[in-house]
Amino acid sequence: MSSSSSDPDKLMTKADKLTKLSFTRWNADWKSATSLYEQAAIAYRFRKDNEKAKDAFEKASKGQEMISSPWDAAKHMESAAALAKELGRWNEVSDFYRRASELYRECGRPQPASDALAKGASALEEKSPEEAIKMYDEACSVLEEDGKEQMAFDLYRAAAALYIKMEKYSDAAAFFLRLGSAADKCNAINSQCKAYLSAIIIYLYAHDFQQAQKCYNDCSEVQAFLNSDQNRCATKLLSAYEEGDAEGVKRIGQSSAFNHLDHAVIRLARKLPTGGLQAIKKAADDGEDSLDEDDLT
Repeated sequence: MSSSSSDPDKLMTKADKLTKLSFTRWNADWKSATSLYEQAAIAYRFRKDNEKAKDAFEKASKGQEMISSPWDAAKHMESAAALAKELGRWNEVSDFYRRASELYRECGRPQPASDALAKGASALEEKSPEEAIKMYDEACSVLEEDGKEQMAFDLYRAAAALYIKMEKYSDAAAFFLRLGSAADKCNAINSQCKAYLSAIIIYLYAHDFQQAQKCYNDCSEVQAFLNSDQNRCATKLLSAYEEGDAEGVKRIGQSSAFNHLDHAVIRLARKLPTGGLQAIKKAADDGEDSLDEDDLT
């Protein structure tokens, strides 16, 4: 009996039989089967047989679902996802963490639902960055829908950092602006202002001065940003661009004013300017000339 009760293969066989209907079994006994799947999963994991442990946790999750226990089903699905990561089964990592998130939402628990998606995103950053971004986005949305934006700040930053790594700078800036909007709702002024400055720096690094200027103007309509140190820093930076002062841009980019931003953004600021400034200076000069002419009329 002891060998049978400790042999995970036998436990799985017994559990599978309990879930299949036959002439002698008209109803599946999911409660008993689930307990056996759980025992087998733990035994396989102890043996470091990750493939079988993953399958057992997946079946245990299904069992908990069948007996109307979505919380335990979600926990087992997360265990299966973690093992899928160990095995390098990246599609399953995504599928399992997403399923765990859905199950947590069935329990009315948005925080663990978001956490599950974030774990999946983090696991996939290297192997499947596009999928990781989608999962970060979904993780943020779960918290936003529940009015818990403040809990999503680290997720916005993680997604933006990944976009920077992928050299998708407009998308990275958009995530920082989303963070700024979320921070505004939470009255987290410091996080809001840092997010806006980060977006401006990213546009400048992508050598999109017009977009950086537009972003600055839009953000400056927010009183909290208009009166902030981050706004003053952005003003100096943009002025140096308009004056064609590459050394000035470099000096500001190297200053301690950026030290409190995310590391990914600090690295970009330290590399400014990324292109020639003459076209920007000329456009600024032309704009001033046009204003002077208007003043004469």
